[in-house]
Amino acid sequence: MNEQSLTSLLQQVQTGELDVRQALDRLRLWPVEVLESARLDHHRIIRTGLPEAVFGENKSTDQLIEILEALLRMSSVVLATRVSPEKAIIVCTHLKGLTYHPVARILTGNDQHISKDRARGTVIIVTAGTSDLPVAEEARITLQWFGHPVETIYDAGVAGIHRILAHSALLQQGKVIIVAAGMEGALPSVVAGMTGAPVIGVPTSVGYGTGAGGYSALLGMLNSCSPGLAVVNIDNGFGAACMAAAINRKT
Repeated sequence: MNEQSLTSLLQQVQTGELDVRQALDRLRLWPVEVLESARLDHHRIIRTGLPEAVFGENKSTDQLIEILEALLRMSSVVLATRVSPEKAIIVCTHLKGLTYHPVARILTGNDQHISKDRARGTVIIVTAGTSDLPVAEEARITLQWFGHPVETIYDAGVAGIHRILAHSALLQQGKVIIVAAGMEGALPSVVAGMTGAPVIGVPTSVGYGTGAGGYSALLGMLNSCSPGLAVVNIDNGFGAACMAAAINRKT
């Protein structure tokens, strides 16, 4: 249940379309629905403005099916991240109404409940290289399902600095910018020096030995001299999208 559906429910009680008992029946699963494998926080979207999302990486297919089946019944978008293709095939065979995004490794559903007119502007997602696409796509799909328009600039790393400089005009249009980069993690610093918008750096686990699974990129971003740059965890496209949505949504 989201803020809009709760408001509608209260208005129906006020006008007499529903009595108190009927309203209580609808609210009975709110704010927590206890399943065998999880406790679903349906109240989260009202508290935080962001719906419950499922981290699918270490969940079994049976657990995903139980959780997503319950979420599909609610008046909110469905989002499950880090779902392998093998799990996605099984889950989509058992449940109708889900779409799998293989690059992002995300399952989505209930697109009819995507929020409208809640964003202040466009979020721009930038990647240093093609190898950063899975993280960037995780952020892009998440933002779109949270109701935020997105533009992308992919494969524009500092090894060919003219590639990002060519998009200076587009970068000025972004209300928030997410930059995913591995290797030495220099691109977010460059982008933060080109725009006044807040920049969210996402270090990725892309690089050779001393890249240390993204730690070099993480430390490079954390030690940036460019103002206006914040950093999330390694490969955390979902976390970057949630931060961007919090910044970009209308109050």
